[in-house]
Amino acid sequence: MKTKTKIFSGLFLIVVILHLLGLLQNEALAFFTKPFITISLAVVYLSSVKKANFWYVSALFFSFWGDTFLLFKDDFFLFGLVSFLIGHVLYIKISSGYLKSISISKTIGFSIPFIIAFGSVVILIKDNLGEMLIPVIIYGIVISTFGLLTVLNYNQTKRTENLWLFLGAVIFIVSDSLLAINRFYEAREIYGISVMVTYIVAQYLICKAMIVKDS
Repeated sequence: MKTKTKIFSGLFLIVVILHLLGLLQNEALAFFTKPFITISLAVVYLSSVKKANFWYVSALFFSFWGDTFLLFKDDFFLFGLVSFLIGHVLYIKISSGYLKSISISKTIGFSIPFIIAFGSVVILIKDNLGEMLIPVIIYGIVISTFGLLTVLNYNQTKRTENLWLFLGAVIFIVSDSLLAINRFYEAREIYGISVMVTYIVAQYLICKAMIVKDS
């Protein structure tokens, strides 16, 4: 299993490198390789565990569709948003399952940074959201909830895999925030590249955490 995992991890790395090179130099290459990011990551996960977590594989499935829909930008942006929304709901289900108990005071305390970050992004882009205001707010609440649950989980049990899960969630929030700013506030090439770099790192860290937990 270790040999297979190394091979598939190498393939994942190749896909990532090709995609990032495509973003810099070749749009067609970036377009073609993007859906294979989650596919190759799913293969890495499945080759590394004895029994796969159905909810995690499902989250990767919806992430795949999110990536695919967002390739077409304006035409399927809402479909992409909904796909990632479902993926994050599944991440919430997974993360909540690791919590043994929830402290109200800690929940309130840890939620403050997420509320500030979420509120700041919404204030920045709200004038350009139009009919997307409500979907974006719902999405922001969901992904912030995912981040909150992972920090509560890490605070409860300070294990390396829980740290990976927490960092993955936070970096995912950074990625989606950059995506929102790039689309609804100020489009810049550096934002587009940063979105994908942070997205890939986030998904990889979450995958590493799930491999440890499901091995």
